[in-house]
Amino acid sequence: MSDPSFASIFQGQLFLLSESGGQVLESPFGRSLRDRAVEIYNRNLWKTQGPGGQTLAHAVRAAQLRDPSNFRIAITSVTRGCDAGELLYTLETDEISGMFSRGADGCEKRIFHTADFRVRHLDMRPDGAEIAASIHHRSGMANLAVLRADGSDLTEVTDGESVDEAPRWVPGPGRRLVFQSAGLAQRPRARGAPLGPYGIQQLDLDTGEIRCLARSTEFDFVCPRITADGVVYYIRKPYAAAPEPVSGWKALHDTVALPFRILWGIFMIAELFAARRAGRPPLEAAQGIEPAAKVVRTPSTWFLMRQSLEAADHVEILAKSVRAFDLAADGTVIYSDGVDVYRMGIDHGRVTKVLSSEGIDLIAAL
Repeated sequence: MSDPSFASIFQGQLFLLSESGGQVLESPFGRSLRDRAVEIYNRNLWKTQGPGGQTLAHAVRAAQLRDPSNFRIAITSVTRGCDAGELLYTLETDEISGMFSRGADGCEKRIFHTADFRVRHLDMRPDGAEIAASIHHRSGMANLAVLRADGSDLTEVTDGESVDEAPRWVPGPGRRLVFQSAGLAQRPRARGAPLGPYGIQQLDLDTGEIRCLARSTEFDFVCPRITADGVVYYIRKPYAAAPEPVSGWKALHDTVALPFRILWGIFMIAELFAARRAGRPPLEAAQGIEPAAKVVRTPSTWFLMRQSLEAADHVEILAKSVRAFDLAADGTVIYSDGVDVYRMGIDHGRVTKVLSSEGIDLIAAL
């Protein structure tokens, strides 16, 4: 593969992409966690096997807790670092979350990890001195945080009943961030509380001033990027409000169907264990049932927008069906509809398809 031009994330995996192909980038730290899970699983496997083993219910519970296939490791964000070829990324499991760097030599360095919160959406300051990130708390709220490049002195710089995410440093003098923010609409401290629409904000870390750059009651504005000349890019998508209350008929239907769903679940669990013991594929695989498609192109209602801060009422639509994008160092725009990657020239006129991938949830220009 030629020198990678992009990094992308799809379903928790990190990829390096170039016009000639791509490769999966595995985290040594994540691999060590999985190896440890395999070791613990194998050490306790005897407890669920043989005639003296546990009951089916206990075996199922043990398998869910210890089977390495249930051990979730996901890369949740990626961005370019300060040095050539350097990547910064965040990783999380069900128990911990951490921030890592990978140099051009392929060596991984752990910046920090914690079990107290989830860290995501990181961005390095152009001079390499600080990193901005979003900190997700168990309450459902998320704040912006700034820390030194070595992982020390982490400080949360926003608070309140909101979800503040995706910070990006503003080029130029001072210490400013643009980010997406949504208020917790109801029961703000309740887990899973619905969100209001995301808007784009700018925070001046030196003065504490917050400025709203874009907001609507009908749309979410997410994933902001900003240039040195004061032009902000973001994705606009329809705001998905809280779901409507469940109707009485649907509640009755779900209640009546619940016992049958439980019985079907028990049958499938028993079938899975029987298939493993007999060394054959599970029933669904034997019947040739195809798995659900994993890759879906982004709806045409998701637009890449461009807005000048000097003329806030002047907003342009640059592309549709945009799931993820980034600004390259030369000012070109890289964006994806979830499958294909495109490059848009500095004048926003010519658009070139760069490559196709198995799937893209997030992309970073290197």
